[in-house]
This record gives sequence, structure tokens and C-alpha cells, in this order.
Amino acid sequence: MTRIYVAGHRGIVGGAILRQLHAGQATCKNMTLLTRTDAELDLTDQSAVRQFMRTERPDVVILAAAKVGGIHANNTYPANVFYENLMMECNVIHEAFAAGVTRLLQLGSSCIYPRAASQPMAEDALLTGVLEPTNEPYAIAKIAGIKLCESHNRKHGTDFCSVMPTNLYGPGDNFHPENSHVLPALIRRFLEAVEDSTEHVTIWGTGAPRREFLHVDDMAEASLFVLDLLKSDYEANTEPMLSHINVGTGEDISILDLAKLIARTVGFKGEIVTDPSKPDGTLRKLMDVTRLARMCWRARIGLDDGIAYAWRWFLYNRDTART
Repeated sequence: MTRIYVAGHRGIVGGAILRQLHAGQATCKNMTLLTRTDAELDLTDQSAVRQFMRTERPDVVILAAAKVGGIHANNTYPANVFYENLMMECNVIHEAFAAGVTRLLQLGSSCIYPRAASQPMAEDALLTGVLEPTNEPYAIAKIAGIKLCESHNRKHGTDFCSVMPTNLYGPGDNFHPENSHVLPALIRRFLEAVEDSTEHVTIWGTGAPRREFLHVDDMAEASLFVLDLLKSDYEANTEPMLSHINVGTGEDISILDLAKLIARTVGFKGEIVTDPSKPDGTLRKLMDVTRLARMCWRARIGLDDGIAYAWRWFLYNRDTART
């Protein structure tokens, strides 16, 4: 019986991973899924995490828990973002190893790469330049998690890997007007503009920065794919092993064009206004997904369909969605 612990199962990524694991239980009876809410297990509390790992003895750990947010949240709560993410990673990764776990997957972010990294950003761009200031605390915490996994692998021969997703969206996303990421924030803003008959919607920045977006169901599939294939694939691979793998679509879009696409999807026919007084962040963040493609995995959900799915999910789940 394989015992799989999903940390952060109520978040957007953890929820998607849990859905796919539940679906897999129909064909794989030899699987037990472990979850805990924040109230049941504080991942920033080392002693609590240690007790959980020693009691439940998971075979596989998926660390999808994180304190996340967009530019506003990162600028407003930098110390909280840094501290909570660093503590969660250190506690879960270290105590998992101490309890005998040899297979672990940590979810990171594309913000780990330097602000001026060559596009598309390859895995070996890590630590080659200065980070984007608006999300530096989150990025440094995630880099620390990558290096902790890498250190365990080098010293103890574990299979601890980090997957670096591009911007994620989909069911279970955070639609808070200030603390969410750009895509769900725009879905909510345009939907409310339609409902309130608003004539214009303002978006942060110039609209020129380009971003890549990956549906969370694709991310969940990629995560489980890496967990299944990581060891055998890299043992047969002649390339140097990396402790982290990019996950994305390999395609990007400007924020202004994204706003236009979302406006069309939700039926907003008014004016879209940019606000250059607000920060743009990094001008371009496109992931090099060559490595994962060589492992025979590619994203399947296109942006048009994905936005339509996300909009309908929010429309029918507004009472329970994170807003």
C-alpha cells in the first residue's frame, strides 16, 4: 500500500493533484491518500510536522502548500511570504526525510529565475542573476527549497524533485481583488463589470509584459508524471541531472491581450484602460519546457478553453471560491 501525503490539498494545485489521485484510486486500489487542513496541521510548526510524519509514515510526499499572491500581495506582506514558505519547505522536506520518505515533489514557481534571464528560461538559469524585486522574498524561499531537495539527493540518494510551474489558473484559484494573480483577478473584474454595466475596466501597468499561463489540471498531470518517471528517466538520461524541472506551455501572451481575451470570454464590451503608474513586474517570463518535452509530456489545455473553464467554474462557485 503506497501512502501519499498531499500538503496543501485545498489550494489550487494541491486540489487538482488530489482530484487526479482520487480518480487514480479507481484503477489503483493500492493507494492511500493523506491530507490535513491548516487547522489540523500547521506546516510552519516543526514539531507538529515531525509528529505527523512519524505517525502517518507516508511513502510519497507532494508539497503543494505555499503562501502565494500577485504583485500587490508580495509587496504588502514580504516578510510573511518569506517566512511561511521557508518554514513550510524546511519542515516538510527535512521531516519527510527523517521519517524515511525517499520520494518527494515540491512545487515552486517561475519567479525563481533572474529578472533578466534569457527567454525562454531554462533550468540552468537558476542563480545566474538578480531576481525581480516585486517577488524576491517568495523566489528566495522557493530557491532554498530546491537546494534543500538537491542536497538530500546528493547526500542520501533520495528522489526529491522540484517542479517549477509557470503562472497557473483554474478551479480552486484565488479570486481576491487585491491578493490574487493576474488571470483570476481579471476574470472577476470583467465579470463584475458586466454585471454592473461598467463602461471601462482598468488593468495594472502598461499591459506590455508577456506571461505564460498553464491550466492547473495540466500542472497536476505533469506533477504526477514526474513523480512516476523521474528516477527511471534520469537514470537513462545522459544529461546532467537537475533538481528542478520547468512546467509550462512554451507560449506566452501580453497582459493587454490576455485582458482582451478574458473580456471576450465573459462578454465585456467596454473599454480596457491601462494604468502605467502601477508596476509591470518582469517584462517577460517564458519557460523553456524542452526537458519535460523530452520526457514525453506536453500541456493539453489551450488558453482559450482554459479561461472559459476557469470563468465558468468561478461563475458557479462564487459562494465557496476564495474571494
